[in-house]
Amino acid sequence: MNMIQQWKQTDSDFIRKKVIEHNMEQLPDKLKTSNENVSFILKDDLGEIIGGITANVFWHHMHIESLWVDKSVRGKGYGRELLKKMEILAVDKGCRFIFLDTFSFQAPEFYKNNGYEVFGTIEDHPKGFNQYFLHKKLKM
Repeated sequence: MNMIQQWKQTDSDFIRKKVIEHNMEQLPDKLKTSNENVSFILKDDLGEIIGGITANVFWHHMHIESLWVDKSVRGKGYGRELLKKMEILAVDKGCRFIFLDTFSFQAPEFYKNNGYEVFGTIEDHPKGFNQYFLHKKLKM
């Protein structure tokens, strides 16, 4: 045996694949779904990316990984539109809920105002801030 510290994307992908294989062996067939990455991208008239939302869908739920809108267009409803589009996609894909995390210096109030509820908090992480875990149950 040889244990080494290193980062290689191919090694990381292999480990993730093996964890997914193990997890799938534990679930009944009716709960098994494909693992799919999804996103919506917001572009300006010149084709430049000025916002977007990324998520992962599996086991009848969605995990929102990132939501970003450029400072130049914040406050104009684009974040809400991106989130709504992702929620519609989640329902279309048979998701029961969406979950995500955000920091106190990011957008916890934005998510709460869009119907998400806090189900967990890591206080003082990073130091002086909080990390929030939120979810929203979807109507099927």
